[in-house]
Amino acid sequence: SLVDDRFVLKELPKSEIQLFLDSAHNYFDYLQRCFDSRQPTLLGKIVGIYQIIYRNVTTNATLRTNLLVMENLFYNRKVTHKFDLKGSMRNRLVNPDNQEGEIVLLDENLLKMSCETPLYILPHSKVVLTAAIHNDTEFLSEQSVMDYSLLVGLDSDNKELVLGIIDYIRTFTWDKKLETMVKKSGLLGGQGKLPTIISPKEYRKRFIDAMHRYFLMVPDHWAGLGRGLEC
Repeated sequence: SLVDDRFVLKELPKSEIQLFLDSAHNYFDYLQRCFDSRQPTLLGKIVGIYQIIYRNVTTNATLRTNLLVMENLFYNRKVTHKFDLKGSMRNRLVNPDNQEGEIVLLDENLLKMSCETPLYILPHSKVVLTAAIHNDTEFLSEQSVMDYSLLVGLDSDNKELVLGIIDYIRTFTWDKKLETMVKKSGLLGGQGKLPTIISPKEYRKRFIDAMHRYFLMVPDHWAGLGRGLEC
C-alpha cells in the first residue's frame, strides 16, 4: 500500500523515462558494486517505473502517465527541517512564511541557519559522507547526469541527519550544452554571470565543494573552536 508513506511517486515525461531505460543497466550495476564492496552510496533507491493507463469507457479515449516509484528517505522519521541542496547560491532561498504545505528549504536557507546552528557531524560520519558523495557523483558524471540534489532531513527524535541524492535521471543533453556555450560567450548579454546550466563535471565539482562546506566535523581538542562558516 502507498498510504503508509514508504514510497514517493513522481510523474516523469516520456523523454526522461527513455533516458533512464537507456542507462538503467549502468545504474543497477553500480548499486550491485556498492553492495558487493560495501561501498557507501547516497543514491535514493528506485523501486520501479510504471505506466498507468486511464480509459474513458464512453469515448474509449485513453490517457497515459509514467510514474517513478522511489523509497521515501524520511519514512518513519520525525523530520523537522527538510533541505534540497544543489551546491548553488543562485535563486536558492525560500521564505518559509510564504510557503504553503510542506516546506523544503534550499542552500541559502541552510547557510543562514548554519551561522547559528551549524550541521556538525562526527569525524567518521564525515569520512563516509564524503566517500559516498565522491563516488556517487563520479558515477552520475560518467552518465552525463546533472541537476541532482542532496535531500537532507533533520530527525529531531534521533538527533540524526537523513540524506539521499535525488533527481538524478536528467542528463546533459545537447540543448543544455548549447545554452551553456551561449551564456559563457556573452552573445546574449550573459557575460560575467554564472550560467544556470553547467556541464556534469562542473556541476559535480561545485556540488562536492559545497557539501564539504555545509557539513562540518565535530570539533575535537585538536581543532580550533573558533572556526566555522563566515556569516
